[in-house]
Amino acid sequence: MKKLVFASVMAMASICLVSAPTLRAQDSGTITIKDPAEFAAYTQATTQSDPKAKAAAIESFLQTYPQSVVKNDMLSLLMDTYRQSGDLPNALKTAKRVLQVDPQNPGAIFLSVAIEKQQCAKAVDANGNLTDPGPCDDAAALAQKGLVAPKPASVSDADWKTQIAAAYPVYDSAIALDDAASKKDFKAAEDQYTKELGLYSDDESKKSGLQDTLLLAQAYQAPGAGQDLVKAVWFYARVWDFAPPVYQAKIEPSLEYSLNKFHGSLDILQDVKKQAATSVLPPASFTISPAPTPAEKIHKILVSTPDLTTLALPDKELVLTYGSKDDADKLFALMKDKDTPIPGLVIAATASQIKVAVTEDAKQAKTADFIVNLKTPLADKDIPAVGSILKPLSEGGPELDGTYDSYTQVAATDTASESAQLVLRDGFIQEKKKAAPVRKTTPVHHTAH
Repeated sequence: MKKLVFASVMAMASICLVSAPTLRAQDSGTITIKDPAEFAAYTQATTQSDPKAKAAAIESFLQTYPQSVVKNDMLSLLMDTYRQSGDLPNALKTAKRVLQVDPQNPGAIFLSVAIEKQQCAKAVDANGNLTDPGPCDDAAALAQKGLVAPKPASVSDADWKTQIAAAYPVYDSAIALDDAASKKDFKAAEDQYTKELGLYSDDESKKSGLQDTLLLAQAYQAPGAGQDLVKAVWFYARVWDFAPPVYQAKIEPSLEYSLNKFHGSLDILQDVKKQAATSVLPPASFTISPAPTPAEKIHKILVSTPDLTTLALPDKELVLTYGSKDDADKLFALMKDKDTPIPGLVIAATASQIKVAVTEDAKQAKTADFIVNLKTPLADKDIPAVGSILKPLSEGGPELDGTYDSYTQVAATDTASESAQLVLRDGFIQEKKKAAPVRKTTPVHHTAH
């Protein structure tokens, strides 16, 4: 399974900031600057119309009057000025300065989380590896703080409700991103992203929440305890529904991968897309039927095949490998004591036994799935070389023949493909074509996958 990748399928949404309330000197008569020179410098700084000039004037004021009664307010104004001018590095630095003197400042917490969350996303490379965990961890820690920060006394209940409605989804997003990118805890990331998306209205989820909908889909697709391909399908489909057309082509392969892996086909793809367009989160009633198991597929093949003896040799092995015990035994009862050619790749050979890989899986793994015990030992010169190919006489031979004797279903291991192992007796090699009737018809090949 591929790693969770944050490379921008869609550009990161621009930072939408919540402005913390800013007290202005003498506006309410509660703050008074007594020094005329300081008040003049304050007025000169706060009335600048050009953001760069305003930031420079505020920096100068803070350097000249480091203990001013309006220090906190000027730092907040400087932070907001840098933000408005697009100078995010200095905006972040200033937000940290604000938090040093006012640890609960909601505007500084939010701005720091928003910027460091963006830095965290940029620190994840195309392979899903985090090059710098610092911004991720810092953003998550401050986000946790922001979620429990008290309402400032100067902010009305209505304004506070508006501010946290904008801020809390960003906080949840930052925590989720840290869970996935830094901690590789995709289950925690899923919970946090789901919490975030639940805060959005339907319209907001199609815009502000679309990036994290994609990351939630990736988290559900990632391997481990949190993998849920049904939910991955839903959220990929949701992103596809509302992404610009240029991005849909990039999202669709992941959508199709998850659906095909779980369901076994894409026959319900369009229906899933329609359903996902109606809701941010999948309803409890949303289900996808899992793909048939290999044994179920094999049973269907057997039911639809009137004469099982007409199955191709690889298909017979397919049944013996993936079929239920009853289906495999039923087929082998028809095969036992019957003669058959065994075309394939020689894996090992002695004077009395030849091991052959017949199916493509066995050939790729260089594992013998047929063991042929010879009726008469071969002379040394007649023992086929390892790696040589045995063919039917109709294709030029040499042809290895034998009589079915027994079979065993072999479980997959780290070093061998899963396959049935068939043992044949009374084997012999023919170098020249015999004048004999055709032994079987050319069958249609099946697959269990």
